[in-house]
Amino acid sequence: MVAALRWLAWIVFGSVTLVFLTLPVGVPIQLVLGLAVILGMIAVWLFMTGFLSRQIFLALGTLLVIRYAFWRITNTLPPATDAPGFAAGLILLMGELYCVFFLAMTLVINADPLKRPRARRLADSEAPSVDVFVPSYNEDPAMLALTLSAARAMDYPADKLNVWLLDDGGTDQKCGDRDPEKALAARQRRATLQTLCAELGVRYLTRERNERAKAGNMNNGLQHSSGDLILVLDADHVPFREFLQETVGYFVEDPKLFLVQTPHVFLNPDPVEKNLGTFGHMPSENEMFYSVTQRGLDKWNAAFFCGSAAVLRREALETAGGFHGVTITEDCETAFELHSRGWHSVYVDKPMVAGLQPDTFVSFVGQRTRWCQGMFQILMLKNPAFKRGLSFMQRISYLSSMSFWFFPVPRLIFLFIPLLYIFLDLRIFVATVDESIAFTFTYMIASLMLQNYLYGRVRWPWVSEMYETLQGMFLVRAIGAVLLNPRKPSFNVTAKNDVSFDDHLSELAWPFFVLFGVLLLAMAVVTYRFFTEPGVSAAMIIVGLWNALNLMIAGACLGAVAERRTAARQPSLDIERRGVLMVGGHKIPVMIDNVSSADCVLRLMAEAPRDLPAGDLPGRLLIQPVGAMPARDSLPVIFSRQNREGEQGGLLTRFGALEPRHYAVLADLMYGQREALSRWLEGRRKHMDIIRGTALMMKWGVTGPFRALSYALKPRQQSAGAASESAPPPVAPRDEGQRLQSGLAADPASVLAAR
Repeated sequence: MVAALRWLAWIVFGSVTLVFLTLPVGVPIQLVLGLAVILGMIAVWLFMTGFLSRQIFLALGTLLVIRYAFWRITNTLPPATDAPGFAAGLILLMGELYCVFFLAMTLVINADPLKRPRARRLADSEAPSVDVFVPSYNEDPAMLALTLSAARAMDYPADKLNVWLLDDGGTDQKCGDRDPEKALAARQRRATLQTLCAELGVRYLTRERNERAKAGNMNNGLQHSSGDLILVLDADHVPFREFLQETVGYFVEDPKLFLVQTPHVFLNPDPVEKNLGTFGHMPSENEMFYSVTQRGLDKWNAAFFCGSAAVLRREALETAGGFHGVTITEDCETAFELHSRGWHSVYVDKPMVAGLQPDTFVSFVGQRTRWCQGMFQILMLKNPAFKRGLSFMQRISYLSSMSFWFFPVPRLIFLFIPLLYIFLDLRIFVATVDESIAFTFTYMIASLMLQNYLYGRVRWPWVSEMYETLQGMFLVRAIGAVLLNPRKPSFNVTAKNDVSFDDHLSELAWPFFVLFGVLLLAMAVVTYRFFTEPGVSAAMIIVGLWNALNLMIAGACLGAVAERRTAARQPSLDIERRGVLMVGGHKIPVMIDNVSSADCVLRLMAEAPRDLPAGDLPGRLLIQPVGAMPARDSLPVIFSRQNREGEQGGLLTRFGALEPRHYAVLADLMYGQREALSRWLEGRRKHMDIIRGTALMMKWGVTGPFRALSYALKPRQQSAGAASESAPPPVAPRDEGQRLQSGLAADPASVLAAR
């Protein structure tokens, strides 16, 4: 009864507010209202904190959004007698209404993101059994060795933990391929990984045929395992030792819980971060989703499975027929089906897994194409609006997550519609300058403030627009393909081994040169028409500013597709671990400040003995274990006092040839303490206000085209051998058979470079 009255009160209040907001007012009053609301939002932001202030801020911003949407619909469309202008104006209006619709869903979902209390730590006797699934297709053995070793070393009762390598690259189907070279490579891969798993103490499993991609591979794992819970880790997603202790307790507290999802954190930059030089001091693109949106979804029992870094209940999966693979996003689809069956989910906002991102823009677009098509497949084949079993807010949540991927369409509309007025004098928006300032300008400011208020620490101003432009140029075709045939898209593994040895243009850069050129020409036309056609000067100011914004973003996009060469070092993490360097018969206490899969940065805690010869010296690095863990084997290193300084001012010391037993030590060193990952993540989450964020985007908009042009005029190196001494180590051979034959005893700098 109380709940019903509460909902009734909200409906009545909302209806009265909506009527008030749609009352026609003059332009001066609208301007005063808009400025007053903006000042109110600023006051709330500066002087209030807590839940109530958040609701007031969002409510104030929503007032201007509704006022703008009503004005746009009722007052700004060109007359129907102007058929071309009316059609173009209607297209623009539809794009804007999509943004308003999506903003509304976002504000509802993220109005009060949930922060979960810590799970109860379980006694060994009550801990459920856990199977760890590491699906693999074509990853290097060294990468798999590190992930499997870290999974094996997690803090959990050993008799209740089984780690499985699910190898889809060594199936019977691939081993019997008609191409003899491919068949040989698959057989060699299977033999190599079977040996590796035996030495690491994990289980190897393959299957007869490669059916239903990753979902089919994991379902095969379900058939051969028996653990109460399933931890899914991508091959390049390495868990920290606390992972299970921070997640499994939730399943004991809630018998209807099917999922505990945790964030995906990446130790290497995506191609945009790498090419713009933002990695390490600007939040990554995915952090808004994992630090805010998933917490918002969690409040409504709608946090969904993201394919890795998640624990699932076997019983729940079995009731739904295992992992679902009708679409190519088996993760979200599986969660969607289980939510509709009444199961619950939990999102734990603690970074406990470190992974890798695509290194090149081509791979990045390929990954996002799969995500986009998969979410559209679910939307079309299993529409949340009509799915039985979902609550109202779960429907809204899934609709929000799926409709997000429609962004390429409005993004391209906003890029190209202004050109119709600039070049063809086609009226697309009927409004005076005063009306545009009173309605449009105040709406844009309020919208930017809402986004910055909600996401300012994890998404800087205009970065979303840049990423959407970068992807939108290619995802429009992907959306069209799904609309024409929802069942056609197939699963493609994301490449994460395309190391760049030189600075060059991405193969996908040329559309952005065309876009920038067209927008630059449009600015010239705007300038010419403004000074020569007084009759259009007022509207031309508005459209010209709009085009200038698009030009700025297009310039930044050119910088983002001008590929910088991959850094010489492997992705690394700052840590604070003590150890002992044993070299030349001496034991030198050291502090390990930074570590990657190929090297580490050592700070000597005592002066190096003078009798050490110059040059490279083989040695061993003994690491102080974490907590009560027993002492592990040491790591082979190549030490020299002449080594160049590392990132922390210490000595950069590379690892020697690693055998399978060494990867447990490396996993302990790099992934033994979750706090190291949290410190690194928090170090780049700094709030960026709208003014500074706009200035930064303007800088990229100016410098990006010049750098892209310089890369376009620069001859591309034809081979890795042409790389300079400061280039990354050579990549292992691309041929699957040759690469696997190199074995784990190879220098990890060459094996792991393929990551």
